[in-house]
Amino acid sequence: MKQLKVTVNGTTYDVCVEEVGEVAGAPVAAAAPAAPVSAPAPAVAGGESVSAPMPGTVLSVNVSAGQAVKKGDVLCVLEAMKMENEIYAPRDGEVASVNVAKGESVESGKVLVVLK
Repeated sequence: MKQLKVTVNGTTYDVCVEEVGEVAGAPVAAAAPAAPVSAPAPAVAGGESVSAPMPGTVLSVNVSAGQAVKKGDVLCVLEAMKMENEIYAPRDGEVASVNVAKGESVESGKVLVVLK
């Protein structure tokens, strides 16, 4: 057991930490390499990608390719952490492509819709 002092937000705490499974001189295993991050879908030349701000599930897709949208229109609804998050058009434009479908799980940064 090691006795340590830990300061959290200006308050000092005395804690006891038990060392488990540590052998002197034992080599430390290297961490497994992280899985490669998939590249976002390429945007249409001159287009603007609208990406998922967080991981979640697509509840609805409210637009289709070729549809005109105004700034603030709801493009799709993403459920994350039991909350519905509306994804809005950042500007006026036309939908160049819709890259997700209802019920699809998406990661943060995935391109949902491309505007031209």
